[in-house]
Amino acid sequence: MIPSSLRVCCRPPVELLRGLSRRRILRGLLGLAVVWAVVVPAAPARTLRLFVIGNSFSNNATRFLPDLVRAGGHELVTAKAATGGCSLERHWNALAADLADPADPKGKIYAGKSLRENLGTGPWEVITIQQYSLHSSDPSTYQPYARQLVERLKALQPGAEIVLHQTWAYRVDAAKFGQVSGGGNAGSNREMWELSRAAYRRIAAELGVRLIPTGDAFWRIDSDPMWGYRPDATFDFKQATAPALPVQTHSLHVGYRWDKAGKLGKDANHANVAGEYLGALVWYGFLFGESPEKLAFVPPGLAPDFAAHLRRVAWEVVRQ
Repeated sequence: MIPSSLRVCCRPPVELLRGLSRRRILRGLLGLAVVWAVVVPAAPARTLRLFVIGNSFSNNATRFLPDLVRAGGHELVTAKAATGGCSLERHWNALAADLADPADPKGKIYAGKSLRENLGTGPWEVITIQQYSLHSSDPSTYQPYARQLVERLKALQPGAEIVLHQTWAYRVDAAKFGQVSGGGNAGSNREMWELSRAAYRRIAAELGVRLIPTGDAFWRIDSDPMWGYRPDATFDFKQATAPALPVQTHSLHVGYRWDKAGKLGKDANHANVAGEYLGALVWYGFLFGESPEKLAFVPPGLAPDFAAHLRRVAWEVVRQ
């Protein structure tokens, strides 16, 4: 026989609800929702140990990554081996020289240190490599250097995941674009993106590694009719005087700027603040498996609507 104290709990649900008003039912459900919200824990904080092998483009893409990681409630321990314009071939040749003779200065291309010396501050959870952007459109420039690097990195850091970072195409008004197989250069930023994207994906498949799709995110913005940069056709370059500049709304690249000598120059290759923010958003989403859309950090000077669009696009590209 069921004790009287338990008979209510054992009555059918319909019979239990029959005597309750709609207001009391809704109040009870709301209370359960509040309790559930309190009980379910937030995503646990994570400490990620990241080592970046690259050049100025890897520096661009990770500039704001520590800020985003803090905004996401995580911790980042990072170090790098980067030198300007460094290709996969040069990274490998330096490592090979160091492996053959640790005293050989040819192996110490990272501010006087070797790759092994920089890696020695590990162990690392994730290690990234990338191609020099000018060579990124030509798949013949990746191998055998990428494979040799990956094999040696796995031996030096057996617990680390090796990841390939996809760099981006130059701005639409660049003087030249990435080199292509057989000589010459790509004819446009679109062709540079298409060829480099194919090369990165091919090499990632050959190596069996994952790919950080920063280049795809850049192209998604650059090719958007509403959000992409368009050259200013009204600016008179012949009569220009400092500090006047062409309109460069939504540019992801440094673009036009006046130097200290009063000369107007242009960097259509490297990322500006918006491009660095987009790159870091992609890295965050990829490394932590979380949407960066929720993160409050925005670099000073970025329009709120553009920053929000960059966050959306970064997560869309990572999830593809």
